[in-house]
Amino acid sequence: MRITPALIAACAAIGTVLTAPHSSAAPGYDEYVALGDSWAADATLAPSLVTTEFVPAGCAQRIDNYSRQVAAALDIPTFRDAACAGAVTADMVVDQPVGRDLWPGANTPQFDRLTPTTDLVTVLIGGNDVGLAATVRGCLTVDPAVSPCQRTWVVDGVDRMSQNIAAAEPHVTAAIEGIRQRSPDARVLMLDYFEGVAATGGCFPTIPISPTDVDWLAAKLVELDAMLARVAQRTGVEFVDTYTGSAGHDACQAPGVRWAEGLVPYTSDPPGPALPFHPNQLGVNYQARTVISALTA
Repeated sequence: MRITPALIAACAAIGTVLTAPHSSAAPGYDEYVALGDSWAADATLAPSLVTTEFVPAGCAQRIDNYSRQVAAALDIPTFRDAACAGAVTADMVVDQPVGRDLWPGANTPQFDRLTPTTDLVTVLIGGNDVGLAATVRGCLTVDPAVSPCQRTWVVDGVDRMSQNIAAAEPHVTAAIEGIRQRSPDARVLMLDYFEGVAATGGCFPTIPISPTDVDWLAAKLVELDAMLARVAQRTGVEFVDTYTGSAGHDACQAPGVRWAEGLVPYTSDPPGPALPFHPNQLGVNYQARTVISALTA
């Protein structure tokens, strides 16, 4: 999702955030690189939480995103985080313009952070390739009886989002192959997207998307995650399933229960600005716990 002045205007000061518990496992990695999009950056609208250590401010990368929590928990001495809001697989090898009028800049190719000595890589990418995040905004409606998403995307029985997911699969595969070429000895973990939207009819009007379109979006998310799982299996990298363990924590749940926020750019976990339809702090911590568990099992 692109960070816009309208969204940033909703920001306010934010308090202390929660972090994942420190792992008791002995350090086993020397050089960790994190790659991906806004769900890997755990993008935030709070300026005080945006880090520019590895990427421009326009990437909206969170100072305690899941990869930073992993690096801290495992005491990994060298860490680089290339994840950036809005990234697609092509941005692994080309500059990604970010910010536009707000925090303008460019994120250099994400693969530039990889080296032959990188021994751990996490990657979460693909959602922007298929256009699912942008599609959510087109689902908004004042009438719960209509379904603008399905009307737009499913024509004569052909689901164009399913076509997008199929078309993105070789690009995600190529991204994994690119990691292997640059860091042949790295342990590579591919994450999926957890359940930000569930096939339970939604919660109109709190999130103004019709029940039909909510269920369609939920089905497309499952389809996207299944594609990522296929790529992981085919390329021989480890698949980290964050979706299964996130059931019951979608954006329609109560504060303190939901791990992703809905349309309103504000979260109570902890109180402060949020990027709509992205992980809140509880979701960030859940991602970190799941990756740490996979690495220390």
